[in-house]
Amino acid sequence: MKAYISELIGTFALVFAGTGAIIINDISGGVIAHIGIAFTFGLIVMAMIYSLGDISGAHINPAVTLGFWVAGRLPNHKVLPYIISQFIGALLASTILFFLFPQHSTLGVTLPSGSIFQTFILEIILTFFLMFVIINVSTGAKEKGLMAGIAIGAIVALSAMFAGPISGASMNPARSIGPAIVSGQIQELWIYILAPLIGAYLGIACCKCVQERGCCSRLQEQIQEQN
Repeated sequence: MKAYISELIGTFALVFAGTGAIIINDISGGVIAHIGIAFTFGLIVMAMIYSLGDISGAHINPAVTLGFWVAGRLPNHKVLPYIISQFIGALLASTILFFLFPQHSTLGVTLPSGSIFQTFILEIILTFFLMFVIINVSTGAKEKGLMAGIAIGAIVALSAMFAGPISGASMNPARSIGPAIVSGQIQELWIYILAPLIGAYLGIACCKCVQERGCCSRLQEQIQEQN
């Protein structure tokens, strides 16, 4: 249960801080700016990894959770509760932001500013980078170590910085679903659900190409022995 609560809190923090930065930037006339928004997403992810990584792994992303499951690093019975917890956290954050800033129409929802094709491919590639980094710096289903949070936070900030103006750089179905449902802006939501799932799967597949054979299986066995 503690792991599920951690995922709820972590996803809440991500959506509240990240989309909150977008909202406040809009209503303050651009004080935070695009770079500030990108760093907000990266910094909150890094903070949650260091805070919750040893409890749940701080996935805070259904695509990442499914990626760990595909890699064999997350037990079957934890997958659905993780994802439900993440969605609850995202919806709760967007609901609170709606009451705080009712004048904002989109609540930081991810919407394509380029073509559907551009956005779809960008979201696949960005999530591929994210999953590839996460799976290579993590142990089992958890992110540990001094540099793991920095590496993952950095790839989130970097992706948001260069691709955010086109696709929104969501890489996270929960991050997109929360504000989309609360604001009613669901017309392009399918992109931000499907593309990250494809990207996460490709990240796991490429990890297996560069790591030693059976790497994920050995890590899982070590964790089971420790527990």
